[in-house]
Amino acid sequence: MPTMSALLVIDLQRGVMRDCFDAEGVLARTARLVDRARASDVPVVWVQDHDDFAEGSADWQLAAPLERRSNEPLVKKAYRDSFSDTDLDEVLDRLGVRHLVVAGAQSDYCIRTTTQAAAARGFDVTLVSDAHTTTDAEHDGVRISGEQIVAHTNMYFGGLRYPGRHYAAERHDRVEFAPGP
Repeated sequence: MPTMSALLVIDLQRGVMRDCFDAEGVLARTARLVDRARASDVPVVWVQDHDDFAEGSADWQLAAPLERRSNEPLVKKAYRDSFSDTDLDEVLDRLGVRHLVVAGAQSDYCIRTTTQAAAARGFDVTLVSDAHTTTDAEHDGVRISGEQIVAHTNMYFGGLRYPGRHYAAERHDRVEFAPGP
């Protein structure tokens, strides 16, 4: 029997999306996912960073064309892990969610950390491979493009294994939502 899905949209805020790889494409594909989730009566849960951006500021707002409906949960976070020191566990429990479909930013920080935390908590997780993004990075003199980071995150997550759970990295047009009862 399929488990209830939710679309988890992480940090697709104006200030986060600045200089991200394929930002326009990621936002457009995520907007299509949001529309599909809503049409299927699948909950959309929004996560916004309120540590780096003042709540209500222009940079804190969702990037266009995304718009949260007032009845959709909003989780405000201060850490890369969207579960850490937030009510995300309670929100998902109240909704009966066991399968997370994840889109957002940034691939190498909040996306990877949150998807790993969800897996460790026993959720089935689908990372939307073409609906997450990040900026270019540099570490110890090695430059890594945002595109490479996205590809590596997809590869890493596509190979994730925990007992009795299902994980996948799927393109937005191949994502399947499992509706609730």
